[in-house]
Amino acid sequence: MNDTGPGTTHFGFETVDEAAKAERVADVFHSVARRYDVMNDVMSGGLHRAWKAFTVGRAAVRTGARVLDIAGGTGDLARALARRAGPTGEVWLTDINESMLAAGRDRLLDDGLTLPTALADAEQLPFPDAYFDRVTVAFGLRNMTHKDRALAEMHRVLKPGGKLLVLEFSKIWRPLAAVYDAYSLKVLPWFGARIANDADSYRYLAESIRMHPDQATLAAMLETAGFARVRIFNLTAGVVALHEGVRL
Repeated sequence: MNDTGPGTTHFGFETVDEAAKAERVADVFHSVARRYDVMNDVMSGGLHRAWKAFTVGRAAVRTGARVLDIAGGTGDLARALARRAGPTGEVWLTDINESMLAAGRDRLLDDGLTLPTALADAEQLPFPDAYFDRVTVAFGLRNMTHKDRALAEMHRVLKPGGKLLVLEFSKIWRPLAAVYDAYSLKVLPWFGARIANDADSYRYLAESIRMHPDQATLAAMLETAGFARVRIFNLTAGVVALHEGVRL
């Protein structure tokens, strides 16, 4: 999805060249990787843990399953999914950002989990067709330049009957929009400056939420990518939505 001109896209509220967006998003996550988990707890009041737990429950991963976690960052989902898949399962932690992937790998090792990891671009996944039983992406899709390409790749690597789960910030219930805007556009950068010494990165993250497709638009994008039985679960009044779809 790209409502800008040819060769351009959004970086928060800015319109930039597509190549420039990739570099700038990389800079954001290099900057925030070290304090990412602390900031998640602060920004969401700990609710991100409940949102991720709901996603893991909906994934219904069975023992021995193959699971791909895209833009897995510091490894929250991969850790929980690996425990469901068990020692005979195969759970991959992937991210396009070296700093985030290193932080995730280190956290998993600290927890006694040695999972396969890969530096991977969601728009060009380095995995064979029809390989995974589940694909997950949490708070990563909105940072991707060509979301349609990424969704097509997720469809490609899923087995028939496999499920995609996309957890992402979305459009909040309208009566709460003004308060939410004030919090995310003003308070989050303030937290970023004081906790992570980086107001600009958290300003971008807040703006990127506004530019992300709403629930219905993203559901239509999943269907266009070939997913069936698409469902939407609004969490915390639509602050976050879980989209799921099945490859037939």
